[in-house]
Amino acid sequence: MPELEPNWLSLLPAAVAIGLAFATRRVIVALFAAVVTGGLVLYGQTGNIEDANFVQRFLLPALGSSSYAKILVIYLWSLGGLIGIWEKTGGAEHFARVVGGRIAKGPRSARFFGWLVGIIFHQGGTVSTVLAGTTVKPVCDEHQVAHEELAYIVDSTASPIATVLPFNAWPAYVAALVVGSVPVLPDLAAAGSMFFSSVVFNFYGIFAVIMTLLFALDVLPWVGGRMKAARVRARETGALDGPDASPMLPPKDDPTEGRAPGYTPSLLDFVLPIGFLLLVGVLPTVVFDLNLIDEAFVGCALTGMIVAKIRGMKLGDVMDGFINGCRSMTIGALILGLAVTLAKVTKDLDTAAYLVSLMQGTVPIVVLPALLTLLCMGIAFACGSSWGTYAVVFPVAMPLAWALLPDPTYLQICFGAVLGGAVFGDQCSPISDTTILSSMFTGCDLMDHVYTQMPLALLAASLGALCSTGAVLLLT
Repeated sequence: MPELEPNWLSLLPAAVAIGLAFATRRVIVALFAAVVTGGLVLYGQTGNIEDANFVQRFLLPALGSSSYAKILVIYLWSLGGLIGIWEKTGGAEHFARVVGGRIAKGPRSARFFGWLVGIIFHQGGTVSTVLAGTTVKPVCDEHQVAHEELAYIVDSTASPIATVLPFNAWPAYVAALVVGSVPVLPDLAAAGSMFFSSVVFNFYGIFAVIMTLLFALDVLPWVGGRMKAARVRARETGALDGPDASPMLPPKDDPTEGRAPGYTPSLLDFVLPIGFLLLVGVLPTVVFDLNLIDEAFVGCALTGMIVAKIRGMKLGDVMDGFINGCRSMTIGALILGLAVTLAKVTKDLDTAAYLVSLMQGTVPIVVLPALLTLLCMGIAFACGSSWGTYAVVFPVAMPLAWALLPDPTYLQICFGAVLGGAVFGDQCSPISDTTILSSMFTGCDLMDHVYTQMPLALLAASLGALCSTGAVLLLT
């Protein structure tokens, strides 16, 4: 395909997706319409009728990509299979009731347990949302925590905590984007160090995690009208979802449904697979600078199967649990497949490049971090991806910041602004995988989650932008 000049038409697919998601509350319809729109926009730009064939041009290449294969194998089949095993063993629910039961004595402490688990699973994004949601939901349901509340806690301690406690794959990915972009980042070691030294300036990530803690403890003075209504509804009526809610994973009437007959759950069913995940996923990164996170997830699922078999479960029941868990991911696979396709659409149409081009020209030193935050918020919200936003913005933002003020601290402030702004968009966008999965695994309606989370996230982003501006004023 010939290189296209980015223009406002490149915004249409993302605008259609977001607009229809809010208007219809049907994310599959919204994503599919956006992909179709992408084909029409591309045809309008190239005049080649083959580009209007969105199936051949976007859908099949996206679904056949390594990124979607990774989502399917690692985040859906491995984790879905593990969750299926836990349903057979009762391991996750047993852990939640034994460990969470010692912490959770009411809605407030149940929410705190949810926040704490989100911090522990600090691998970020899809990983944290699936594991934390699955683990804490039984306890929070028991104590009448609204699903909107739980979805916010799980989502706001997913990607944000991954950028605040970056013992994961995030620093290596970002380092590869910024290495050599400015004189103080000559190699990958310096670029990786920049990530860690910029954590203190990642104000959105910090505020998101702190505000979620205050929210969990019920001491946040303002939570927004919709979230307050959801909280009151759950406490007064026991209804954990709104009357029009349509969760992607409907709740089970009997939590013991699907258990293997004669099998007694143990903490080992949960602790050993999760221990394997954290050990293999974190230790090599910290000690050897070796990223084995994908292998950690596959091994985590296998560990769960092996533990169940050693503890006496029949092999047929083990395999049934794994297969049923994978099967339960069908809707998620469909939604995320369309989301990956839309990401390809926005990439091929240079949506992010167009938004970046709007900032070209002279930018005052003091406002650049806030503008970078706002720009990344918009790009990630439209594209549904923080990492995709990083890929576009970091190579532009670092040279721009250095050109305006060649100071390492100023570079760190701008670095932190990009980190936080992109996480906001990823966390709040209805077409983001973390938003979708946090809704799915907490039993929350997707759009109810988006509506109730948005005001709180916007408050955190506003405070973050103000703090980054203040940091520049103190520096200069």
